Amino acid sequence: MRERKFTPSIVTIEILGFALITVLTWLDELVRLPSLLFGGEYHANYPEAIMETLIILCVAIPVVVISRRLLTRLHYLEGFLQVCAWCRKVDHDGQWLVMEDYFQHRFDTQTSHGMCPECFAKVRAESRAILSAAGGSDTTGDSPC
Repeated sequence: MRERKFTPSIVTIEILGFALITVLTWLDELVRLPSLLFGGEYHANYPEAIMETLIILCVAIPVVVISRRLLTRLHYLEGFLQVCAWCRKVDHDGQWLVMEDYFQHRFDTQTSHGMCPECFAKVRAESRAILSAAGGSDTTGDSPC
């Protein structure tokens, strides 16, 4: 879980880039940009500018949509908590912490231990099996084991 600093997103930069290309296309027609820069005769061709704008939009829309989906997926995957499969330690900024310490550092939360109902039933059954094999019995049902 990393802190995000303010940086322009890739999607914003892509949109600005496509907008700049569109503006340059229309500057070509409205302000006579090439004839101002390089001299020569001016011939307005608005249908060409409209066609170029449509082509730019046909390229820009899928690029921006796909980029946004990829960035959303990447952000989702980066949000996963990395836990060691063997010792159950948690990766916190390159440091592997015991889960209790991780919760204390990351969320300022104290932890305590308990037992879920499934584990409790499993331990109780195992304990009763051990007790009955040893010759003892728990007939009251009050004991957790």
